[in-house]
Amino acid sequence: MTHDDERLLRRAVELAASARADGNPPFGSLLAGPDGAVLAEERNTSLTDHDITAHPELKLARWAARELDPATAAATTMYTSCQPCGMCAGAIARSGLGRVVYALSGEQLDTLKPPGSGFPDVPSEGPALFDEARVPVEGYYR
Repeated sequence: MTHDDERLLRRAVELAASARADGNPPFGSLLAGPDGAVLAEERNTSLTDHDITAHPELKLARWAARELDPATAAATTMYTSCQPCGMCAGAIARSGLGRVVYALSGEQLDTLKPPGSGFPDVPSEGPALFDEARVPVEGYYR
């Protein structure tokens, strides 16, 4: 990890503290270009926006997919106060960002939470109806 990585990661932690001070979960992220210039910053606003998807990583991935060409997106680094959740990791992958650097791992985060404070698994069933479900998908990924 470089000095610049540490500096930008510290900024992500500052954004997390700011999110918490505003009554939101304590997560912050920023997106930096290949030269280390900050392109965009976000904080978690899931409570104040009444939006369960308002994670900073997801907001930055959406911004990058909308505002950056693929080559520029691939040259960026996201710095985030905590390892992205599954929802955010999927958005980051689809947005084409080049790299993610995080401060806390998901396992470390779990040690800071009280027991039983996580989200329960939602029961799911499937796969089912393959012959019907494949019709709109076939040929799309060519």
